[in-house]
Amino acid sequence: MSGQVEVPTGFPPAPPGARLAAVDVLFIASVAVIAPDPAASKPLYLEALGLPLETMDGEYVASERIEGSKHFGVWPLAQAAEACFGTSEWPADRPVPQASIEFELADADAVAAGAAELRAAGHELLHEARTEPWGQTVARLQSVEGLIVGLSYAPSLH
Repeated sequence: MSGQVEVPTGFPPAPPGARLAAVDVLFIASVAVIAPDPAASKPLYLEALGLPLETMDGEYVASERIEGSKHFGVWPLAQAAEACFGTSEWPADRPVPQASIEFELADADAVAAGAAELRAAGHELLHEARTEPWGQTVARLQSVEGLIVGLSYAPSLH
């Protein structure tokens, strides 16, 4: 069961183009290809490119051993839908994402504050900041390009 993180309130809307104060990105924590058919995607990444991907959860394969990347994965679309919406089906009224990127912040409180600022600035969150069973605190939105964008704090990366 994932835990909700206390969400700060009272952030005034930021002027257009203004940098959000609570969002201080430390590094890119994760990049994942979102695969509607993981079995069809794996041959490119595992065999042709020879990436050292390991099964993490169900059909999710990933590695934290690729130089220049903290975490790279092939994320099944059904698992992405579950993470964002609590169901294995991606909503028909949203663009189907092809990738996800997560930006690492200083701590769980920064994720909650950053999510609140994004919401106050007019960005629709897919879900509020919450702590996943593996310890990562994350809030996600979907960009106008269809990319899943996460604000993250993963203690294992610090």
